[in-house]
Amino acid sequence: MFDTEAEAVAEFHRLYSVAVRPGPAPLTDLEQAVRRLLAGKLPATTAEHAPAPSVEPPIAEPGEHEAFLQALFARERQWERYRPFDETTIASHESLTARAEFDHEARHHTDVAWTIAEYHGLVGERLWHATITAATPIALIHTILQHLDAPPLVAAGEAHDVLRDAGWHPTSHPTRTTWTAAAGSITFEHTPHSTTDRWTLYGGDNLDRAAWTIRLSAGAGGDLLAELASTATSLVAAPTPAAAPRAVPVSRLPMPVPQQRTHRR
Repeated sequence: MFDTEAEAVAEFHRLYSVAVRPGPAPLTDLEQAVRRLLAGKLPATTAEHAPAPSVEPPIAEPGEHEAFLQALFARERQWERYRPFDETTIASHESLTARAEFDHEARHHTDVAWTIAEYHGLVGERLWHATITAATPIALIHTILQHLDAPPLVAAGEAHDVLRDAGWHPTSHPTRTTWTAAAGSITFEHTPHSTTDRWTLYGGDNLDRAAWTIRLSAGAGGDLLAELASTATSLVAAPTPAAAPRAVPVSRLPMPVPQQRTHRR
C-alpha cells in the first residue's frame, strides 16, 4: 500500500515506463481497415481479388423512344394515336385488346417510360402488363408490340431454353432465378411468387443499379418471354462479329506454298 496517490503513480511509472505513452491507444487492425475503407483506400488483397468490370449494357440514346413512337404510328397503321395529356401518348391496337402508354417526360433510368397491357376481349379484364423504363433498347420494346400485333403461330419455346443455348449463366436464389449474359450486360430474372413483376429483364448484373428495367406481371405468355429472351441475346451478341478477323491467323494464308512449288519445277 502507498501512503499517497503520488507515490502510487511514481511506482507505476518506474515499473512500466517503457509501455507508458501519451495520447489515445493505437488503432486496432479492424479500426485501421475501417478507416481505409471510409477513405476509399481498399486493401491490396481486396484489390487483387476484385472482379473484372462487366461490359456496359446496351441502352437507347436520348430521343430514340420518341422517334420509335413516331415511326410506330407512321408505319404500323393498326396502332391508333391518342394524346389525352401533353405528357402522355396512348397507342391503342385496332383489336382493342392491346394498349401502350408512353410518358414523354420520362428521363431518368428509373422513370417508367412505357406501360403496355393486353386485355381479354374488347371489354375483358387485363391479362398482363409490363412497365419499361427510359433507356431500354428499342429492340425489346418493338418485340413486345410486335408480339401483341402478330403473335407467333408456332410456339417459340421456353425463355430459359433460349438463354441456356446462348450461354447465359443461371443462378438460383431462395425466391428467384436469374440468367445473366456472359459479360454481365443483361440479366433475365424470374420470381415465381410475385404477381406484379413475375419476370424482370434489366441492363447490367445488379437490379439496384440497372441501366434500364422491363417488368412483366404474371400472365405474360411463354412465347412473349421466349421472344424477349431471343432479342436480349441478340443485343448481347451484336458486337461479336468485330472479333471475327482474329479467328483467321495470317500465317494460314496459302500464298507462299504455290511459290515454293514453282521453284521446284
